[in-house]
Amino acid sequence: MPASPLTELRRRCLSLPETYEKEAWGSATFRVTKGKIFAMFAINAQKTGRARPEVWINSSTINQELLVAESPDRYFVPPYVGPYGWVGVWLDRRPPWKTVQGLLEDGWKRAAPKRLLKAVTQSSESPAAGPKPKASRTARR
Repeated sequence: MPASPLTELRRRCLSLPETYEKEAWGSATFRVTKGKIFAMFAINAQKTGRARPEVWINSSTINQELLVAESPDRYFVPPYVGPYGWVGVWLDRRPPWKTVQGLLEDGWKRAAPKRLLKAVTQSSESPAAGPKPKASRTARR
């Protein structure tokens, strides 16, 4: 049986470095160090008249426009944060998790502090890899 959309979203978000979950506005939000939100989970009935799980992800305006134009049945402009480029993804009906993962990583990069971004960039292209551990120092004799 597949994981619930929130369980899968949580697994993916929390795999990113220095990320944590905090409830706000009655929903799960995913934040990077210092509290900047990069993703929010919701179950919304306003647009469809029935409850649908969705995630809002910090994105660029161009990515938002391209995704919504390409697949308006899957992606949407969320209220409140949509004018800032955030993109909404409905998580019912077999969500495109590979695309969602890429959007989450991009959103994470937009919210991460510069020092963390630098550490991740030096260690790998994907934030999911996380920063490399610091080399241990051995005592000199």
